Amino acid sequence: MNESHASHAARAPDGDAAVIEKSWHEPEVFAEIFHRYFDEIHRYVARRLGTDAADDIAAETFLAAFRRRDRFDPAKGAVRPWLYGIATNLVSVHRRSERRFFRALARTPAEHVAPGHEERVAAQVSAGEVGKELAGALARLPAGDRDVLLLVALADLSYDEVAQALDLKNGTVASRLNRARRKLREALGGVNPTLTTEESPA
Repeated sequence: MNESHASHAARAPDGDAAVIEKSWHEPEVFAEIFHRYFDEIHRYVARRLGTDAADDIAAETFLAAFRRRDRFDPAKGAVRPWLYGIATNLVSVHRRSERRFFRALARTPAEHVAPGHEERVAAQVSAGEVGKELAGALARLPAGDRDVLLLVALADLSYDEVAQALDLKNGTVASRLNRARRKLREALGGVNPTLTTEESPA
């Protein structure tokens, strides 16, 4: 488990599910889930669609979660991947906007890119000079492959969590991720910007 996963595990107590269950009878309690996770869901959406869309879609994510809270089953997984699944489904409604966003980044001269912009495209990218190529490659990925890749690279979800978020089998998650990474490697001349430290070859 890397540092990020460890911090999530420490920060996301078993109490998340208990909060959801309590909110079935005391709706106001759901505000705890909102306060715990709104900022990171907002960042995830902003990295995919830009900050202008993030406010509305992040808010829609929690509204949808609140409305569906009686259908959340703790036996099927944790609250955090469930929220990312809802957010990703909402992003899917804006597929054209997402492709336009990445294509616009690909056309943006490097000197005009706001500080940290490449990091908002993919958290694992550290070399700013691959930002434009990466954005173009992301725009060309099939939607399902892009969802899996960005849940791993931006949200730092495990394979199991991505499977829960998108209601996929683990094998499907692995095959989509491998395909997406292969296409990015080809687009970036053999560089894979989405490997986590623990996955990087020695």
